[in-house]
Amino acid sequence: IAEAGHKYYLQFSTEDYRTGENAGSCLATVLYPKKKSPPVVTIKCSDTKDQKEIQEEDNRLYQRIRHQTKPITGNNIPDSYGNIEPALEPVWALAVAGSSSIMWEKSSETLGYFLAQVKSVRQWIRKDDFIEFDYTILLHEIPTQEIISCHMRLTWLPGHPLKVKHFCASESHGADQGSGAEPGSAAGAPAETGARF
Repeated sequence: IAEAGHKYYLQFSTEDYRTGENAGSCLATVLYPKKKSPPVVTIKCSDTKDQKEIQEEDNRLYQRIRHQTKPITGNNIPDSYGNIEPALEPVWALAVAGSSSIMWEKSSETLGYFLAQVKSVRQWIRKDDFIEFDYTILLHEIPTQEIISCHMRLTWLPGHPLKVKHFCASESHGADQGSGAEPGSAAGAPAETGARF
C-alpha cells in the first residue's frame, strides 16, 4: 500500500499449546507500516472451546498458583532436555502468554521471535487478588538465530487482561526500552541489571 507499508491477509488454525488440540481458526490482516512501529493487526477467530470452558481453565490455573504456600521461584524452564517440572507448568503457561505481547511488539516483516526458555522466575506476593511474577526470558530471533534476553513483569487476574511490562537488551541491536503496560493474550530484585521498573 503506497506510503503505508505492506498488508497481508492470513487464514490459519490455532492449537492448544499444551495438548496440541485444535483450538479454532482465524482470519487476520496484518499491516507492517513503513515506519518502525508494531504491526497493525485485525483478527477474527472462531474458537472450538466455549467461553465458559476457557474461563474454567483460567480459574484452575489461577487457583493452582494462588494455593502455593510460598512464592514460586524457578530457573531454566524448560531444562536442557526440554522437561518442565509439573509444579512450574502454570509459570510456563503465563510466560508463553506474556511473551507473546513482547514478540508481537518486536516483530517485523523480516524478524520473528519464539520463546526459547524462562531463565528465571520469581513470584511477588501481593495484598490484592492479582498474581505477579518477574521473569527473565530468552527469545529466539529468526532468521538471525540471535538469543535476546528480556526482563518481563507480568500481572494477572482471571477476567482481566494480562498486563506485561518488559525490557529487552541485545548486543547487536543496542538497548530496547520495552513497554509500558500492554494487554497480553491470556484472558526480590530483578535478575537483569538492565530492568527498570
